[in-house]
Amino acid sequence: MAENEFSLMSLEDELTCSICLSPFDCPVTIPCGHNFCQGCLLATWKDTYSCPQCRTLFATKPELKKNTVLSSVVQTFNLRTSKSEASLVVEESKAEKDDVVRCDTCMEAEASQTCFTCMASFCEEHLRPHRENPTFRVHQLGEPVGDLLERICPDHHKLMEFFCSQHGRPICSFCLQQVHKGCTFMSPEEQRSLKENDLRGKLSLLDGKMTKNENVVSQMRDVQNKLKDSATNRRKALAAEYQQMRDMLARDEREALNAVDREMESGQTKLKGLMKKFTENIDIMSKAKEDIHSLLSQSQTLAFLQASFDLPAAHNFDPHTPRINLDSKKVIATQAFAAALREHLTEIFKHPVEARLLKLKPDEKAVPASGSTGSKQEYEPQKQKRKPRSHSPGGPPNLPPFQPHVPPYMMQQGFNQPCSPHIIRLLISIAGIHWAPGQPRPPISLAPGYQPQAVGQKKKPQKQTKKAPQSTEANMGNKDQAKSLENLISFEENDNPRGCTPGAEIQNTETSSIPPDITSAEKRSELLKYGTVLTLDPKTAHKRISLSEGFTKASVSDEHIDYPDSPERFAVCSQVLASKGFSRGRHYWEVRLSSNNFIGIGLAYSSIDRKGPTSRLGRNAQSWCVEWFNVKLSAWYNSSETVLINPNPKRVGVLLDCEEGTATFYNVADRAYPFHSFVFPFAEAVYPAFWIFSSGSSITLCKLQA
Repeated sequence: MAENEFSLMSLEDELTCSICLSPFDCPVTIPCGHNFCQGCLLATWKDTYSCPQCRTLFATKPELKKNTVLSSVVQTFNLRTSKSEASLVVEESKAEKDDVVRCDTCMEAEASQTCFTCMASFCEEHLRPHRENPTFRVHQLGEPVGDLLERICPDHHKLMEFFCSQHGRPICSFCLQQVHKGCTFMSPEEQRSLKENDLRGKLSLLDGKMTKNENVVSQMRDVQNKLKDSATNRRKALAAEYQQMRDMLARDEREALNAVDREMESGQTKLKGLMKKFTENIDIMSKAKEDIHSLLSQSQTLAFLQASFDLPAAHNFDPHTPRINLDSKKVIATQAFAAALREHLTEIFKHPVEARLLKLKPDEKAVPASGSTGSKQEYEPQKQKRKPRSHSPGGPPNLPPFQPHVPPYMMQQGFNQPCSPHIIRLLISIAGIHWAPGQPRPPISLAPGYQPQAVGQKKKPQKQTKKAPQSTEANMGNKDQAKSLENLISFEENDNPRGCTPGAEIQNTETSSIPPDITSAEKRSELLKYGTVLTLDPKTAHKRISLSEGFTKASVSDEHIDYPDSPERFAVCSQVLASKGFSRGRHYWEVRLSSNNFIGIGLAYSSIDRKGPTSRLGRNAQSWCVEWFNVKLSAWYNSSETVLINPNPKRVGVLLDCEEGTATFYNVADRAYPFHSFVFPFAEAVYPAFWIFSSGSSITLCKLQA
């Protein structure tokens, strides 16, 4: 029977239409071999003709013919299915009849009661002797029971008319006198009543618990709805706040762009007026030129000898290109403010949301999260403690402060604060003005109160006074007023290097941009006080590195140099270390570059890997370098890259301050202009290190002369 049912199920899967999911009705076969009901298939064919199962596309409508074999199989399947369903109905009816207790006398009528004394069930007709004959009055009658044999004691073949409470089982009278002698017992009806009461009590307990759970679920649904409403309101509030900020920024952006447009229109109006005047002068002088040619054509006449000609007044005017640009105070201040605002927001967004309010309003306490105890220290960013600068006895003193000057053309613009040429170049670059040394400098306006600071100059401690909370714009203005405009410009340039998109550079926790106390250009004579003599170590040079000029010059050779084997030699990267390392004091050296292409200058611990693929400078935690890769300049440490603006230096200076834990790289020209600095703790002595890759490129350690 089970096998027949299994075969019917398998046959049903094969004879089912994949469109209507029912047995085939007038099955047809299409060219791809699949079968469908004719009506179902025609219903799916409208504009195109394709197989609903394999998606095969037909150019024309296929001719459909009834599959007679499949149709007969379907009919057979339907007949068997109907027969199996009928047999199931018969079996169910038999099962229902089997559940009815029959009379043990006639075996046909349904039993009305069961006599537990006679151990038999009787219908109403055969139950009459028990009702009418007084002899049967002592017999125990009950509801019809079909399992009378289960109520017979298997040991004594007596009716189990008692229930042992101690052993939890029904027993007969002989069991009560023998095995269960002394046990507590009761009648099955009493046990049944106790069991029913116990189950009803458990039902009542379950009903109570279910009611409580339903109430809690209902309350949680209410909380869920309130949470959604609260989130919706909070989203609306946040969206309104951010929309107001966007509106303010958009309004300020429009005003800034309008200021630039007004400056441009004013400049163009001036240029148009001057161009018109110069054009008129050209016309006047052209007419005078024609008159002169006319007189020259009459040079043989007496009238020519008597004629006189005076040049027009326009020839006395010396034409010159006017100095008109977009360097008004408002335009420069607007651009500087935009850069400062972006820097401020960038610094704030680096911190988690919980700590941002402390950055905007340091005097306010941080709001702890719900359900936790928070404090101000819990959200304050960890400030890096730096050791105060100190020197060993006999060591070099601090660098004297830089003495800036005020150019006359800036005095004419109303700016009376000193600044260095490096700052002037930075200010001109942020203003979008093209200027090269040796050309007349355009006028520039700087914020009053700007004071540049040199490398060795220490900041005076200031007393902090508690101020009343101010608005965001006021706080930003007061906070950034103390910062030099040069730092803001430096941030602008470093943030958008030429050839790179914003966000392309990778920041590193152990490397930093130039700190505020070393952004000003330095007198080279001040750095030469810490000058040191270096030579290159041939034991570390890669076999492609050729050393010359007393081990002060390194270049790349096409052929390998026959160096002896050494565990200190670089085997993968074409690099070389200096023979001297430093772990204390200040040291300065300069390197001359043959080209700014595939060259790296840096520092490395002696523990740097010499054989592996990560032995390249800056690609591990034991080295730092600035690297010229084609036209791109980058700072590297631990495989993290920071793209820098390339000053294309011919000579690079390096100031190593072991006590302060800094290494600053300078573009050495008339002065020393810093372009990057590494800040790191010294775990051991560091060695000057160099990477040269391009064939024909070289680096030379310079002889320092004041």
